[in-house]
Amino acid sequence: MSVCPAVSAGQLDKQIFIIYGSTGTKESSMNVFLIYIRDENFCRLLPDELNQSRSDDGRIKVMAFPPLGIQTLAPVLRQRGHRVRMFDTCHPQMKAEHIAQAVAAEQPDVIALSFLSTTTYPTAKIMAKRLKAEAPKIPIIVGGAFAAGNSDRILMDCPDIDCVGVGEGEELLSDYLNHLGDPGSVAGLVWRHAGEIIRNAPCPLIRDLDQYPYPDRISLPIDYIESMPLDVPAVLSLDKFCTMQTSRGCPYCCIYCDIPSLSQAKWRCRSAEHVLGEMQQLNDMGYRSIYLTDDHFLLKRERINAICNGIIERKLKFRWGCEGRVDSTAVDQLPIMHQAHCSFLAFGVEAGTQKVLDRLKKNQTLEQVENAVRKAKQHGINMVHGFFVIGSPGETAADIMESFRFAARLELDTFGFNRLCAYRGTPLWQEYVARGIIDDELDWHKWFKCSDIDPTALPSAEVNRLRMKGYRRLFARRIFGRPIQTYKLLRTFGRHMKASDIIKLLSSPFRRRTLTRKPELPARMTDS
Repeated sequence: MSVCPAVSAGQLDKQIFIIYGSTGTKESSMNVFLIYIRDENFCRLLPDELNQSRSDDGRIKVMAFPPLGIQTLAPVLRQRGHRVRMFDTCHPQMKAEHIAQAVAAEQPDVIALSFLSTTTYPTAKIMAKRLKAEAPKIPIIVGGAFAAGNSDRILMDCPDIDCVGVGEGEELLSDYLNHLGDPGSVAGLVWRHAGEIIRNAPCPLIRDLDQYPYPDRISLPIDYIESMPLDVPAVLSLDKFCTMQTSRGCPYCCIYCDIPSLSQAKWRCRSAEHVLGEMQQLNDMGYRSIYLTDDHFLLKRERINAICNGIIERKLKFRWGCEGRVDSTAVDQLPIMHQAHCSFLAFGVEAGTQKVLDRLKKNQTLEQVENAVRKAKQHGINMVHGFFVIGSPGETAADIMESFRFAARLELDTFGFNRLCAYRGTPLWQEYVARGIIDDELDWHKWFKCSDIDPTALPSAEVNRLRMKGYRRLFARRIFGRPIQTYKLLRTFGRHMKASDIIKLLSSPFRRRTLTRKPELPARMTDS
């Protein structure tokens, strides 16, 4: 008997058949568990005072982005004749012990774990060990950005994981299910045989992204709530919310980003017609807020224009947001984006000095930043966000304070200043390996704040002190220099937040934080 409060199997099969078509014959089908493993720091249950409408089927409300990866894979596998059940560990009854009970009860043919980053890998290992103990003969395959970049090491480190999928899952996972007895024939698979790690031929990038069905947003008994990734609850709306991906990859090579290495520095997109078909479906399902998770949406002006015109012509009712670079030629599409109900736009500003931008290899100028933000506000984008990083190699105290002054001059509605981190698979990581700061063989499973390990970066204590100082000046400039804009922003938060939570939100940059764990350090700094 299932312990997860989902809809019944009969109801679910009927819903899936209506939306995605036949699930295939019993003779050809396999039973697959798709499990998305979360970093628990980035998902929260909706506060009780806002969570009064939990439905009879047990749907909960969670402040988090939906697990679009497994939602995308599920209908692809069903279309090819397999049965699929999804789990998202943000659900309080979809933790390791609950999923283990479901494994024991249903005995799936394959368990697929999906997780994104090094911060989630320890939890993925625990999950794999728990499920393998429950069902030692069921193969466990893992996928995701971190797994793809560390496949050999994961198999050496975690005996409970049987294989790793390196590449896009639509074809890879389907091929794996069709060749469980012959893993050597599966492109992109890294697997273990007779104590040896075997890496198959690479899986080619998918060129035609229009060939697949739309993601399954029904099966998981969770309503995802539009929010900001902050340290306190910051609900933006209670509108029915989901994410979409209309393109994959990024052709740029910023030193802190691993996306180009995973996507072979190529950008691929779905056609405007295919995107609009999914948007129509979401509109008809009652979604009124959509966030595009594309790494770079503002890349092809003709496609953006076609999508926006389609939204307008179809009279779709949702509002939407996306991310993009300030140097994109498609910035001239901002007027029609506003007409098509684009209400949120996030730019990777990163720094307020050209010196630091060049060090990060952003290939953009301060003038481009100012122009893009100014045009976004001129053309009616309701909320414009700026991502900044501090504590970069070679960045001085004066550089950091200039970034805060620059942010104060920009017409940004919200902003975030995070310490720069190094992750495996990025050019910055490779630089640190070459400089002898990181040992790639010993440190592969870690991530580092540059200010903790790089002698050319300011120490973390100094970076945090400067951040608090910069936030004080930035907030004062906003409150006294742009009182109307500040009032509108607080009113947005106040619709769904208690006054005490708003106070926590505004004061969080100025509170000294108690470390819950020691900072990650390279092996060379921990050897005695």
